[in-house]
Amino acid sequence: MNPSELILNKDGSVYHLHLQPEQVAPLIITVGDQERVARVSRYFDKIEFRVRKREFVTHTGWLGNTRLSVISTGIGPDNVDIVLNELDALFNIDLDTRKVKRQITPLTFIRLGTAGSLQHEVPVDTFVASSGAIGMDGLMQYYQAPEQQNHPLLASLRNHCKGSWEFPLSPYFAAGDADLLHHFSENFHQGITSTNPGFYGPQGRQLRAPVRQPKYLDLLQTFEFEGNKIVNLEMETAAIYGLSQLLGHRAVSLSAILANRAVGKFSRNPAKSVRRLLEIALEKISAGI
Repeated sequence: MNPSELILNKDGSVYHLHLQPEQVAPLIITVGDQERVARVSRYFDKIEFRVRKREFVTHTGWLGNTRLSVISTGIGPDNVDIVLNELDALFNIDLDTRKVKRQITPLTFIRLGTAGSLQHEVPVDTFVASSGAIGMDGLMQYYQAPEQQNHPLLASLRNHCKGSWEFPLSPYFAAGDADLLHHFSENFHQGITSTNPGFYGPQGRQLRAPVRQPKYLDLLQTFEFEGNKIVNLEMETAAIYGLSQLLGHRAVSLSAILANRAVGKFSRNPAKSVRRLLEIALEKISAGI
């Protein structure tokens, strides 16, 4: 790989994350907010590394007998593209020779984030484990991922929206890891997540800039595929699932529901909901995922 493709810093670390292989564990919690990294790692029994560059903050340490890392991705699928590719490179590319290693190390990604619910029955301050995610962002259209680009759900979604909405970007679909999802079946809603490339117009919010389809949320809310509804909206899950699937990793996305778009409500104590989500996830990790 040419230096322009796999870019390294002078100390040999990967370009954006500024990490070296020994500074990250194969079990990785991703969070959007930089400040949430410390809120997760304060539960660690020991912290080995703290690395920061731009919006990417990484803490690596131990929770009991489990070595793990927590990293902030920032917001959006474009940042996820950077984070997952560079983390994969740390484990599966020899940074000296710039060649892919013969033995691939599978990684485990657990996203701990926030989201807005689309359904009345998924109220604020509850939790969602995404069984799969529709990527409205178009990221995986840049990769050779035909199973994600041609999934039967997408034809059903287009038919559902036919005559009302033409997608600006061609969507894709990727599923979460079934084994990881099993660990988050109790006290979690499960269903399809819509991942969007923005917070306002791409999620049907209209302030001053007019949106193209005012009934966009209604179309998503009423869609159903094989008994599964779109339960929430956020900005990273499909990218995490898509790249994990493509690279041979496993991933699960967990969201604290802070807004319910169906009824127009927002959590009165969002910090409490996020904290409880972190605690549940770390309890599961301690028990062995």
